Formats: sequence, C-alpha cells, structure tokens
Amino acid sequence: MSAISYDLPRAAINAKLIGLISTGAIALGVLLSGFVIREPAPYELYMAGLIAVWSLFGLRISRAITPLLVLIVTFNIGGMIAMTQMAELMNTPLYLAVSLFLGFTAIFFAAVTEADPRLFRVIFLSWVASAVVTSVLGMLGYFGAVPGAEMFTKYGRAAGAFQDPNVFGPFLTLPGIYLLYRVLTGNPLKMAIYAVPLLIVTGGIFLSFSRGAWGLFGASAILLTGFLFLQSDSGRFRLRIVVMSIAAIALLTVALLIVLQIPSIAELFTTRAQLVQDYDGARLGRFARYAIGFLLATEKPFGIGPLVFGQIYGEDTHNIWLKTLMDYGWLGFASYLLLIVWTVAAGFRILLRNRPWQPYLLSAYVVFLGHIALGTVIDTDHWRHFYLLLGLIWGSIALEARHQRAQTSPAY
Repeated sequence: MSAISYDLPRAAINAKLIGLISTGAIALGVLLSGFVIREPAPYELYMAGLIAVWSLFGLRISRAITPLLVLIVTFNIGGMIAMTQMAELMNTPLYLAVSLFLGFTAIFFAAVTEADPRLFRVIFLSWVASAVVTSVLGMLGYFGAVPGAEMFTKYGRAAGAFQDPNVFGPFLTLPGIYLLYRVLTGNPLKMAIYAVPLLIVTGGIFLSFSRGAWGLFGASAILLTGFLFLQSDSGRFRLRIVVMSIAAIALLTVALLIVLQIPSIAELFTTRAQLVQDYDGARLGRFARYAIGFLLATEKPFGIGPLVFGQIYGEDTHNIWLKTLMDYGWLGFASYLLLIVWTVAAGFRILLRNRPWQPYLLSAYVVFLGHIALGTVIDTDHWRHFYLLLGLIWGSIALEARHQRAQTSPAY
C-alpha cells in the first residue's frame, strides 16, 4: 500500500511537470516569432529543435490534419520541380527547405492544439506579449527615444525586431484583433487590461506605415465585429458592439488627428496613404509585372524556379498567386489554391459554433482572410506568422471533427 501511495503522487507530479515544460516550450516558440532581425532567426532554430523533439515523444497527425500535410508537401514538391528549370541553383535548395519547414510549423501547431486545446490561450498570450515588446521597440526606434534604437526602424518607418516594416505590421494584427475581441466581449471593469496593450499594438501598426498592415487590421476589425454581431442573439450585446465600435472609431480619429500634428509623421502618412505609389504604376512597376508574370505562367507549367522572377525583372512578384506560379509551377499553384479554399471553407463552416476554442478561431480566421487579400500585393509564402495562423485554424478544424465524432459515438 505504501508503494502505491508513493508512486501515484510521483506519477502525477511528473505528468504535471511534463505539461508545464511542454506548455512553456510552445510559449517560448511563439514569443520568438516576433524577433527576426537576422536570419536564420532564433525562431527557426528553436522550432526546428522543438518539432524534432516533439516528434520523438508522440506528435500525432490526425486524419483531420492529413489534408494540410498532403497539400503542404505537394506545394513544395512543385517548388522542387520548378528548381529543375533553373540554369543555376544559387540558394534555391535553402529557400525551399525554409518553405517546407514553415509548412511543418503549421502542421505542428495544428497537431498540438488539437491534442490540447488549452494551448490556444498560451499561444495567443505569447503572441500578444511578443507583439507588445516588438511594438515598443519599433516606437522607441521611430522616435529615437533611446540611443541605438534606430536599429528598430527601416526606411524611416517602425520595424520593431523585424527586417521589414511590411512584415512587422501584419505580424501585429492577430494580437491586435484578439485584444479587440476581449475589449468588445469582456468584463467592462477589466477593459483596461486589454485596452492598454491594444493601444500599444495599434500604435506599432500605424508607425509601420505599411498600407497593407493598415488595411489588414481595419478589414479584420470590421469582420470581427460583424461576426460577433451575427453570432449573438442578445439585443443588449449587439447594442454594446455598436456603441463600442462608434467609440473606437471616434477615439482612433482623435488619436490620428493628434499624431498628424507631428510634421514627420504627417509627411510620411500623406505619402504612404496614397493608394498607388510610383513603384506600383511605373512602366515595369508592380502592376505591369503582374501582367507579364501571369502571361509567362501560361508558357511555363513547371515554373521558372524560386526567386528567378526578381532577377529577371528587378523586383519580386509581390503577389502570392503569381509567386506560386513562378516559383512552384502549376502543381504548387493548384496545391496552394486548394489549401486556401479548403481552409476558408472548413473554417467558415465551424466559425460561429459555441466551443471553448471559438474566440481563438474567430480571431485567427478573420486575420487569415485579411492575409489572403494582402497576398495579392505582397509575397507571404515565408511569413512565419502566416503559417501559425494556418495551424491555429486547422487545429480548430481537427477539434471540431473530434467533437462531432464524440457526439455521434454510441454510449455504452
């Protein structure tokens, strides 16, 4: 009896310890995703090791996640075929290895959230923490508040701990939307807990001066409030959504008018707020390259190889659909298109169901939709947080499939 009473607590303690370590490991991985000043970034090195270790100790790919795995692998096979069309490989093998690795991170996050839905909260809070820290760094750099902080700016714009403001801004969107969700639906007495980090994150988005990030956050916020309005049957809650939305718009308008009194911000804002920049509408600008590239894709079913388009025309595709055609061929394009359509359709089907993970799915889903639209004007195939979004949605899809199986299973 004494042996049994001794072993049981030890087993329980070991299980609790393993759970804490695994949770902390996931949290650290997500936290590192906001710091990409150099490549390979700490995120890549850490996640490669984490996925390897997790795979040795029971990472399970369920049937519900298998389509994600198949489509990501097929997409990268298209890239390998496109590589055979290149006269000189250069750094292409490394580029495709990164593509495949990022795809595996999506599969990993889908698998671990399906196995333990409590990890959704851990992932989101870690992402919020990362966003707040990198936003503060970006703002310190933009205003030159401390010596050496200029390293957190690029092209006169806040970039945080990122190499590019156009990635920094979109990275902040999911944390901003999640915080907005909590502000709209949480206890009014605790609103400041979410409102303060929300202001910091939206400040980072604004100072990135990324038109894509501005549009992404605005569109995601509108979609979020729209879905919340449709989901609720409570007239009181709907009224709260309307009132708080009006208040938020008014607050943002006042804040914008205040910061535009700073000449440097007003000048850059006026320039960046133009819908079409010079590099968009020039003779071989972004829009002209779209036409050239899509026409070339009809003649090159196997693609022309990763990054070759930029070497020929001086600039990359800046369009994820054109990029998949050029860098991954027709096979890669078809795989990517099917992956996006499947994710959107399967996610929408379960979007408003009352589940413990529904707030996380809703936040990730509206931001993912925004990234699809953003992909028409920028390449997103190597954005780390895009694959994290993909994994979160597929984890929810897998959880719903498991929930439905449990509902239909006969009770004995």
